[in-house]
Amino acid sequence: MQEYKLQVLAFRREPLALMNLKKKNEETGEQEVSSRLAHYKTKATRHIFLVRHSQYNLEGQQDKDRILTKLGREQAELTGKRLASLGLKFDKIVHSSMTRATETTNIISKHLPGVSKLSTDLLREGAPIEPNPPSSHWKPEAVYYEDGARIEAAFRSYIHRADIKQEVDSYEIFVCHANVIRYIVCRALQFPPEGWLRISLNNGSITHLVIRPNGRVALRLLGDTGFMPPEKITRN
Repeated sequence: MQEYKLQVLAFRREPLALMNLKKKNEETGEQEVSSRLAHYKTKATRHIFLVRHSQYNLEGQQDKDRILTKLGREQAELTGKRLASLGLKFDKIVHSSMTRATETTNIISKHLPGVSKLSTDLLREGAPIEPNPPSSHWKPEAVYYEDGARIEAAFRSYIHRADIKQEVDSYEIFVCHANVIRYIVCRALQFPPEGWLRISLNNGSITHLVIRPNGRVALRLLGDTGFMPPEKITRN
């Protein structure tokens, strides 16, 4: 539990971390500190929808050539329809800057008119951390210390409790990649992040994380593709 407290303080979302520590130490009464602390407590819940990109051309040598296949475009349409059918007021779509994630986002966004889109390099695919147990068939293209630091930065930037100024619950979509999503899920649930490769995610799948005002995280969906016909489901 101590490790968890240190982690939340590092993300500066724990009310004690948001207070002016010097001023807090000068307080004379516990009741006065508690009164001030109430002003730093988050009130809203964040709903994070992590969407894996659709099927793409695996033969592409460069990112610009790794475009969605015909089936991949169909999968993105189905994912977009599914998200729209939830009837939620989505706040934004943040997506990886890689071609397959950008194309998936553009198709999904047609079903969510008015929702803003933001591209980021932080969510690009990579090798987050050496998996445990090791995999004999999976060989990362990049070294862990480069991708791992970036993906961890993405986790710290996007997966946290709501800002204290946020009054109502928010619903945000993040379109990215299997490795990134698997790592984020492990970190958010405080599972050993080395176990990320044990999770399998289909193309166009939806993973739903809920972050409560007290910092507790719940996993409502993991890699859901139940809205797709069986013949449309792929993992590569």
